[in-house]
Amino acid sequence: MSPDGLTEIFAVNGEPALNRPVLVIALEGWVDAGLGSTTAIAALLGQEPTSPVITFNGEHFLDQRARRPVAHIINGVTSELTWPQTIVRHGQDAAGADVVYLVGPEPDFHWRAFTDAVVGLAKSWRVRMVVGLGAFPAPAPHTRPVKLAATAPPASAHLIERVGIVQGELEVPAGVMSALELAFADAAIPVVTLWARVPHYVAGMPFPEASAALVEGLASMADLTFDSTGLRHAADSARRQVDQLIADNHEHQAMVHKLEESIDASEGNAMGVDGVPSGDEIAAELEEFLRGEEQ
Repeated sequence: MSPDGLTEIFAVNGEPALNRPVLVIALEGWVDAGLGSTTAIAALLGQEPTSPVITFNGEHFLDQRARRPVAHIINGVTSELTWPQTIVRHGQDAAGADVVYLVGPEPDFHWRAFTDAVVGLAKSWRVRMVVGLGAFPAPAPHTRPVKLAATAPPASAHLIERVGIVQGELEVPAGVMSALELAFADAAIPVVTLWARVPHYVAGMPFPEASAALVEGLASMADLTFDSTGLRHAADSARRQVDQLIADNHEHQAMVHKLEESIDASEGNAMGVDGVPSGDEIAAELEEFLRGEEQ
């Protein structure tokens, strides 16, 4: 199905001249420990001007009760509603390379139609690589650099080796990025998702070091030029805050020390532990994190 036939699915806001762009995907609604992906994409969009290219039809893809619009009220008068939107924006990195960003809410409905549309657009733009961004809670201490893990379909498995391999066989709830990975593979477009490993005990608070690691991983993976200095400064401040919170609790100090010993002894393991958790254990960790996000 060509993009021209998808008018009920999205609206075209602009048609920039693109030169083999990289497509970066960071959708809200799935696992984003420490707001790693959300903060990373905000930093990326803030570095260079961007413009909307595609707006997906929220009536078709989004549950408005789960993602309610925001009402703007002045002196009791409702003047407008701001609707949640999934958008593709076009920008460039610091060196002038084209980048298109798929941002906004993850679709609640019609995933197959969504993936077909996104892949069709990527093909029409001759996207050279797709990189997804995410973050998950992991058994890692905040006192060590955030490591990245990666997922990709078989055709792009070589990209995983450049980041970090999660050993073992896992079965966990999937986000739409998993469906997109397989759809891009069918279209012969290289795709990889970068996952920041956020210390599980800070997964519910902003953890900008995860965001910095994602921005730097994206730059390295896609040969792009981005500045992570601001995120690194924020990460230093956040680390000091966590240090202060832990300093008064001996049990927390012991936990961090144990995590330090484990990750230092397992250098090279993308999960940062000697024994990789089972699929049930990781799924339980993710479900507990998601329950906390819904409260």
